[in-house]
Amino acid sequence: MHKNLESYLEEIGHFLSGPVEREEILAEIRSHILEKTERESGLVDEGALEKVIAAYGAPRRVAEKYLDGRPIIAPGYQRFLFRYTWLLFSFHFVLIVLGAFFKKSFTVFPFLFVPGRDIADIFLYTPTAFLTDFGIVALVLYYITWTGKETRLPWPKFAIDLNEAKPVARVATMIGAGFMLALTVVAARLFLKFQTLFVVSLNFEKSRPLFMPAPGRLISLAVLAMMAAGTIGLLIKAFSISRRLVCWVDAATDAFALVMIGVLLHQQHAPLFAVNVPAKLHAWIHISLAVTLCFMALMVAIDLVANAVRLGRKRRVR
Repeated sequence: MHKNLESYLEEIGHFLSGPVEREEILAEIRSHILEKTERESGLVDEGALEKVIAAYGAPRRVAEKYLDGRPIIAPGYQRFLFRYTWLLFSFHFVLIVLGAFFKKSFTVFPFLFVPGRDIADIFLYTPTAFLTDFGIVALVLYYITWTGKETRLPWPKFAIDLNEAKPVARVATMIGAGFMLALTVVAARLFLKFQTLFVVSLNFEKSRPLFMPAPGRLISLAVLAMMAAGTIGLLIKAFSISRRLVCWVDAATDAFALVMIGVLLHQQHAPLFAVNVPAKLHAWIHISLAVTLCFMALMVAIDLVANAVRLGRKRRVR
């Protein structure tokens, strides 16, 4: 047995699937290398094999030659991968929000498990949920491809085809960027003046902070950071000619916004108001803020997934 040859074949085998097919391919490669070594050197020893193996190619490249034309997911099903993932994740995310809001677990065995958790923690669970849904859909389509059977899959017409979504017009983006820039500047000046964005009156002499100093400052900084990130994102989109860069900017802005919304949701458990607020109104405000932030999180998360799918499709095409 030639150790360097067996080690080389073992490494090639890492890139091959199917035990029977893998053994057939490795046996063929072994035969080719031994024949070529004997033909070129007259004998088969470790030194001669080393030269032939070096010229034969990198293990992954060799394996790819035998796998050419055998995709993991058939091309005809690749659009289904992203559309089905989008639909499954939308359903999954609704369960995540409901589980956080009602502190209840949802189980659809063996596909979904949504633990009841705090609202702020859903942002830690959401990326895992998306990857799980993507993996489930990919596994099903891989199995359909592997069986080789002609399978007709339903095509939901009510779901958006993410790679075909029309981009926002450049003029509208520039107008939005200008408006957000002006709003961010005003908010920054307000924060520098009062150390908060939320005051009872805008009269500089009689104004009072709406929130307690520590949570009021933190909430103000979170809102100001989201406004600044949104402004920067719109400015980049307004002057960029690369659609891929626009997707990256949108995805980064969405991810940052989710983190900031999580910070805001954590403040729901702390004493907030620095002014007298009736108990009933206080409870109503807390609930309203929580529902509003959860709705915002849902919209941002959907947009984040859409941009992630667009980036994945563009990378796959390239």
